[in-house]
Amino acid sequence: MADSTHVDQRRFALDVVRRLRSAGFEAYWAGGCVRDEVMGRQPKDYDVATSALPQQVRDLFGRKRTLAIGAAFGVITVKGPRPAGMIEVATFRQDAAYSDGRHPDHVTFSSAREDALRRDFTINGMFFDPIAEQVIDYVGGQEDIRRRRIRAIGEPRERIAEDKLRMLRAVRFAAALGFDLDADTAAAIREMAGQIRAVSAERIAAEMRRMLVDSGRVRAVGRLLDVDLARMVLPEIVRADATASQRLEEALAVLERLRQPDFPLALAALLGGTADAEAVRQIGLRWRLANHETDRAAWLVEHRVALAGAKSLPWSRLQPLLVADGIEDLLAWHEAASPSGPEEAAHCRGLLRQPREVLNPPPLVTGDDLVAHGMIPGPIFKTILEEVRAAQLDGRVESKAEGLELADRIRS
Repeated sequence: MADSTHVDQRRFALDVVRRLRSAGFEAYWAGGCVRDEVMGRQPKDYDVATSALPQQVRDLFGRKRTLAIGAAFGVITVKGPRPAGMIEVATFRQDAAYSDGRHPDHVTFSSAREDALRRDFTINGMFFDPIAEQVIDYVGGQEDIRRRRIRAIGEPRERIAEDKLRMLRAVRFAAALGFDLDADTAAAIREMAGQIRAVSAERIAAEMRRMLVDSGRVRAVGRLLDVDLARMVLPEIVRADATASQRLEEALAVLERLRQPDFPLALAALLGGTADAEAVRQIGLRWRLANHETDRAAWLVEHRVALAGAKSLPWSRLQPLLVADGIEDLLAWHEAASPSGPEEAAHCRGLLRQPREVLNPPPLVTGDDLVAHGMIPGPIFKTILEEVRAAQLDGRVESKAEGLELADRIRS
């Protein structure tokens, strides 16, 4: 059942087409929303393709309701009512060469058929007339959906040469939809896999993020390995021997069992059997991930078995994990990774329901207390504070005086 936001988006997308048609222009829905329409899925958003030139689109909808950020490529963004969001309206075009491997050097406005032929994959190259409720398919997208395959439009090597990221996109679409890669398209990707290095780290990371949080994430990893892209973007999972292969299979089984993981958890679960926290940090640098994503994934890998035997762990070992920012991800991983995980995770969640002052009482001794006690700050402070805090949590010291006495013994 469609939610109200989607109803508003769809109504607005239909209104945009009607306005363009009323002004004498050709106009259709285009791209992914058509693919979803053909497959009986609810589109996440809508794009419109038209014979109207960018300036004509702006004149029709008004400058206050349009943004011309993509005008150089024939794209005008039309702002709808608040619930409906915005829709990109693109003029039918042909692309010149892609010197930067991402954008065409220039575009030539053209016909619907020529516009379809310059797109990436047949499943994304169809148009839909929402007024006549008719698919316009110049590239065989409906047949490829029926046959459940991802196929490049035209010569796959040419499509990939235009934008190398299309190799990762092909894998992502195949995994997310449960489709196969067309043999010629897969062969072109294997042949050109090394060229993915020409793509910016941020664009690679964005595709990997979308793959790993999708329900088809395990299929995506398998296809990355099959077409040799894993060796280029995530060599840490490439299986060098039987032991590494077994660890990867175990990691993939855990990854499959995770329920709607966020990106740091999915990345950590995939790497947990083959990489350590430092390797995760190197991946974060290579992909230019946000610090919080890298830190979370590295922390999870570092503590991947820390909840084993949680019901019998000393409170001083368990409590720091429970109050850490990543505890929900760690609990989800432990549930998926260990036969005893569900029971131990339930035990931990019960402890998390304790009042805050019981779960995480203020420390009896702070760094300022050590200074006031006459200690000179230095590297040993960290050790002293950690040991005094552990003793406090385990009930071995119950006052600041007892804590400082223990600090003196540790210092000695």
